[in-house]
Amino acid sequence: MARHKRLVVPGRFQPPHMGHVKLIEYALELADEVIVVIGSAQESHTLENPLTAGERFHLLSLLLNEELKAWKERVYLVPVMDIQMNAVWVQYLKMLLPPFEGVVSGNPLVRILFEEMGYVAYKPPMFKRSLCSGRKIRAMILEGKSEWRDCLPKRLLEELDRIGFAERLKRLSETDEVG
Repeated sequence: MARHKRLVVPGRFQPPHMGHVKLIEYALELADEVIVVIGSAQESHTLENPLTAGERFHLLSLLLNEELKAWKERVYLVPVMDIQMNAVWVQYLKMLLPPFEGVVSGNPLVRILFEEMGYVAYKPPMFKRSLCSGRKIRAMILEGKSEWRDCLPKRLLEELDRIGFAERLKRLSETDEVG
């Protein structure tokens, strides 16, 4: 039985991976419903945020369809733009989202911000953190390593290949500097 009506799971999902599935599964153990905030929705085509909000929404939906069959009954996916003001970020989410009781996040800053606003904050267990994080996946792609592919199911890899994710990331890392 869930202890909460609704919890927030924020992330950038650049790209979504199996660690995110485990995070959402953990949140669903704690709550009837989960609001997955696709953060930095205004950002795309940068090394830190190579995917658009629409691409991340689509990829996350595919990933959840593959790994969490009944997710649509209990999970909201909501793209949210950044406001660059940590002190009021939780209030900003409160304005944009259905009512929630807290957050599930591996990010210490996110947990602090929710706790300071009187919400509960859960730190989830990490899934293959030495390999499966968006930052590490993007770094492995740029280094030409293939191990990042172990963090995603085949269907999501096919979709990332279809949209040219690895090629986009490599092209974004190019420079016009000489020598």
